[in-house]
Parts: sequence; C-alpha cells; structure tokens
Amino acid sequence: MASLTVPAEVPSVAEDCEQLRSAFKGWGTNEKLIISILAHRNAAQRKLIRQTYAETFGEDLLKELDRELTHDFEKLVLIWTLDPSERDAYLAKEATKRWTKSNFVLVEIACTRSPKELVLAREAYHARNKKSLEEDVAYHTTGDHRKLLVPLVSSYRYGGDEVDLRLAKAESKVLHEKISNKAYSDDEVIRILATRSKAQLNATLNHYKDEYGEDILKQLEDEDEFVALLRATIKGLVYPEHYFVEVLRDAINRRGTEEDHLTRVIATRAEVDLKTIANEYQKRDSIPLRRAIAKDTGGDYENMLVALLGQEEE
Repeated sequence: MASLTVPAEVPSVAEDCEQLRSAFKGWGTNEKLIISILAHRNAAQRKLIRQTYAETFGEDLLKELDRELTHDFEKLVLIWTLDPSERDAYLAKEATKRWTKSNFVLVEIACTRSPKELVLAREAYHARNKKSLEEDVAYHTTGDHRKLLVPLVSSYRYGGDEVDLRLAKAESKVLHEKISNKAYSDDEVIRILATRSKAQLNATLNHYKDEYGEDILKQLEDEDEFVALLRATIKGLVYPEHYFVEVLRDAINRRGTEEDHLTRVIATRAEVDLKTIANEYQKRDSIPLRRAIAKDTGGDYENMLVALLGQEEE
C-alpha cells in the first residue's frame, strides 16, 4: 500500500508553479513550501508541474531545485520529482558508475519493478544516455555478476498469476541440485531466476521448501558477494517488502546512516508499497519507521522523508 498522501482538493498546476517559484525567490529558500507541494503530488501531477513550470518561466524545475537545495534534502527532492521511469534510469546509471556493491541497485530495479515498469526504465535509460541499460551493465560488470545482471535487466517476464505446478516441481529440483552443489552461477539457475514470472517463481520456491524442508534462502548464506546478489534477486522477486525492510535496516542501523539507500527506498516506494514496508519494518524492529528515521536524520531531509512516509501529522 502506498504512503503518499495527496490532498482531496489539489490546487491548480499554475498555482503550484507560482508557489514553487516564490519559494526560490527572496532571502533564502522556502523549503517548507517546497515540501508541502512536491511531497503531496503523484507522478502524473509532478510531471505536469515540471512541464508547466518550464512553459511559464522558461526554466527547468529540476535545475532550479538543484540550485536552491543542498545535500541529502536536495538529492531526495530531485529523485522524487523525477518520473518513476526516469528515476530508475538515473539510479541505474549511477549504479553502473560505481563499485560492485552498487550491483544491488541494479538487482533492485530489475526484480522489484513490474515487467512494464522495467521496460519503461530501459526506454528512459536509452533516451537519457543514448545507449542501452544492458550495454552499460555488460560493460561495467564481469564474470558471474555480468552473467546474472544482464539477463535480469533485459527481462520481460509474464506478469500474470497463472502458474504451472509441474514446471514448479521440475525447476525446484533443478535449483536444489545446483545450489546443494554450490553451482550458484549455473546457467539453469540464472535462466530460472531471470525469465520466470514472479508467480511461477513463488510456486517453485514454495515447492522447494515443501519438498526439501528448507527455504532456499537458508541455503544461500555463504559470505560470497555473488551469493548475496542471488539472495537479493530472490527476495526482490518474491518477497519485495522483506527485501526493502532489509535495505532500510542496513541503511538506518549501521554506524552513520546510509542516506543514499534511505533516499532511494523512500522515493521509489512511496507511491507503491511504502506503508506496507513501514508496517513490516515495525514488526521486525519493534520501532516505527518514522521514529527510526527521525532518530538518524534531521532538518528538511527528515521532514521530506516523513512527508513521503505520510506521517507528518503524527
């Protein structure tokens, strides 16, 4: 369930643009006004605001925000204001520039988005960078990481609920055989994870647990980085809320908050399932996500995070 709150009566897009313009003028920036508008508009409304702002003032709203805001607050507002597919394209591009740990961001985009959302992200990446996402992932990765990531980001899975139980049984046997033999990067393991629908994978992993008496994730607990990537792949595909709770816990609970991860999860899930993720977080850590965020962040950055969490009034 989404956490984004949009007013029952939204001001006209012209009024939103005028208010944003006024927030940038005079002595200092009115961050509170920016939050009150952008943190309470959905993707379609934000896109229209950007278009109207450019038509009215001859300025790119994103560039204005970049000039006026700073640090983690700036990054959060900019990422949030992007259209979801543009956002994923931006995040994917940033991930290809960094060390292998950022491969988890690529897995996240490939596995937690719907088939259509992943296609749109690839199209946006192509438009922004004049090359394909697959091309950059292949260029910036090597070995088993490349072997897994390229088919994941290239995938166009069936998005329906129908499953083939015979296939689930057969492929659970394949997965058990390969993983028991630590053949983690076997072609068959990657084929199954990179091509099967989420519903089919769920059926396969349920049969795996019933037949072999252990969750597949329990057998993927080696410290190896590629195995960790496989775990993230499975969690992102079949247990996305649990995956995001782990990312948030790691971001918040480590010594010094990992703001990039916190920003990414809040911005990408507020219109999707952030309320569900927040509930799961509280079940796991016995502390509301809002309180955990308030404990580790501050100022306008905290205010924007909490606004997107839909809990400003608490």
